[in-house]
Order: sequence, then structure tokens, then C-alpha cells
Amino acid sequence: MEYQTIRADSFFLKTELGERFCLYYKSNNERSLGTFVYIHPFAEEMNKSRRMVAQQSKIFTENGFSVLQIDLYGCGDSSGDFKNATWEIWKQDISHAINWVKHQGSAPINLWGLRLGSLLALDIAVDTQELFHHIVLWNPLISGSAFLTQFLRLKVASQLTGDSNTSEGSGTSVLRKKILDGESLEIAGYEISSALALTIDKLKLSEFKASNTKIHWFEVVPKIGRVLSPAGTSVVESWKQQNIDINLYFVPGLAFWATQEITECPELITLTTQQFSDKT
Repeated sequence: MEYQTIRADSFFLKTELGERFCLYYKSNNERSLGTFVYIHPFAEEMNKSRRMVAQQSKIFTENGFSVLQIDLYGCGDSSGDFKNATWEIWKQDISHAINWVKHQGSAPINLWGLRLGSLLALDIAVDTQELFHHIVLWNPLISGSAFLTQFLRLKVASQLTGDSNTSEGSGTSVLRKKILDGESLEIAGYEISSALALTIDKLKLSEFKASNTKIHWFEVVPKIGRVLSPAGTSVVESWKQQNIDINLYFVPGLAFWATQEITECPELITLTTQQFSDKT
């Protein structure tokens, strides 16, 4: 497809804590519709989703939107060690990205997050005075606690298969105690600090009440007819009761951020693009 020939400009964005690797897809349209700041998911999910994100970025570019992708502190090609990353540092990184976009004259600014990146996007929207026209959420996490448990299970699995030291103790409850005691854990090649783990553990999608913006929630489901979990449905209903502008879309496809091989969900790109083909 033609969008695959579009190239992004790469550069390093300077911050108080080193440099952040960025990719900037600049719209070639005479009338720019704005810029999306993309916020990636956690750990290996970031790498698994790169192809999908690149394709969506190129399509956005063809449709009048620029896109800035940023590797957060300790992630990808940015400086810093993952073990030293904190939620606040990541929020500061996103603020730097937003300020960079402002200096390019590429407003209005929109946010686009995937999985844990969706919660970062919403936290930024709630915590700052910025006005974001649109916030795109791709399969946002409902519960940070449930996500952390899922991540800890990777450690349990490695212990059971003999890829880790089983004498350390197994089971998510044991690992959670280590975190509460201030220990860092190495899981699937990523060393996560106690501080970051505890922050993620407390995150709840329902608590991010982003007003004065339009939220577009795209949920990839295994097949047509599947809906949100009761917890997810509760979030949507709660937001609507608080007059939060939320649109929910279901897309049949593979969970590309979690599959063993790099996969795609073209239906997600198509549906996301349709919602912004005529946005101003």
C-alpha cells in the first residue's frame, strides 16, 4: 500500500533526564488537522505493537494529521534504565512531547494511547490545563492491579519452566509481597521497580475523568458479538453519567500487542481512520 512509503523523521528530544527517541510523521496536507501524540504500552507490548502503530501513523498522515511517537524514559531507544522509570517521569516525557509539538505549530493536539499508554494519556489530560480535541484509546487497561498480576504471572511461568531460580519463591502473592517490601523484580527481561509496580497496581480507568475532550475507545475483541467485561461496561456507563464525551467501538481481530509473532489488526486501522477522516 502507498502509505508504507511514508517516512518519519527521527530525532532525540532533550529532557532534564537525558534524551527521548522520537519519530515524527508530518502531514503533507496543505491544511493540517492537528497532531496526535502517541503513548506506547508497557514493556514488550511496545515492541509487539510497533508495526500497527507505524501503519496507523502513516494513514493519519495521509488524512491530514501529524503524529509524534516518543519512547518514554528507559524504553526503546531512549536514555535511562527501565528499572529507574517512574510514572511521573513518563508523564514529564509526554509533557515535553506536547511542548515540542506546540513549537512546530501543529495544533490542535490530540492524544493516542495503547493499553497502559491509554492510562498515561488520560492522566495527562486530567492533570494538565491542556485542551486536547480528541483522545484515542486502543484497548485501555481497566485495572492496573489486574494488569500487574498478569505481568507477574510471566515471572511465575518462567520459574515453573526452570528459566528462573525457583528458590526465590513462586506465585503472584509472593511476588507482590516482594514489591511491597521495596524489591525490584526482573520479569521477561524487564526490571521493574517497586515504586513503578505499586503505582501501576493502584491505577483504575474509571478514576480518570477527562472532560472537555472527545474520547474514542477502540476495543479489539476476538470475534464479532463480544463486548466489554462488566468492569469495562461500568467505566463507560460511569463516564456517560458524568457527561464525558465517550464513543465506544468494537473491532474483531487479534490482540497484536500480546501475540507471540508480530501480527496486525487491519480492521482497527480502518475503523480508527474512518472516525478521523473528516475531523477538524
